[in-house]
Amino acid sequence: MSSENEKQAQRLEYRCIRDRFVDALSPQDRALAFSKIPSPLKKYLGLGKIVAGYVAVGSEVDPAAYLTEAYGLGCEIALPHVTSKVAPMRFLRWRPGEVLVRGPFGLQQPADDSKECAPDIVLVPLVAFDDRLMRLGQGAGHYDRALSLLDQSVAIGLAWSVQHAPALETDIWDVPLDAILTEKSWITL
Repeated sequence: MSSENEKQAQRLEYRCIRDRFVDALSPQDRALAFSKIPSPLKKYLGLGKIVAGYVAVGSEVDPAAYLTEAYGLGCEIALPHVTSKVAPMRFLRWRPGEVLVRGPFGLQQPADDSKECAPDIVLVPLVAFDDRLMRLGQGAGHYDRALSLLDQSVAIGLAWSVQHAPALETDIWDVPLDAILTEKSWITL
């Protein structure tokens, strides 16, 4: 099987695993998970730091509470802005509560005229992760391309613990994360 076919198979498998896991959570457990920034992540935050998050889709981990808390701690917030599958993803400033616009792929994102920035911390969605802190994303390569240009940023994947894979198929352009945060643990190398 080719690398891309293997990645597609892994995406399908881990989306199903994630969906089943999240569907089985009680509303209380789902609300509590990722509701308060844990200390390993909090040490990266501070006045004026730019934290990039995302608006969760489906059963992805929702970083909304983290972004609101980070904003309250004096951080600036950014969200990804996508225009197409091949165009580079940018990070645009945003404040919790500001209106978002509909982008490609059903994404909610800041308006085109929001100020572009280079985040200090990037909270990254993912489909699966492995012991090398490699992530399997949606397949367009937006985060890998963006992270490859943000060499001073700390990239932290947000995932449910069931998204851990023994090993993921990777390509030379895939960028490893600095850490993974699940509902159970903080994982680094």
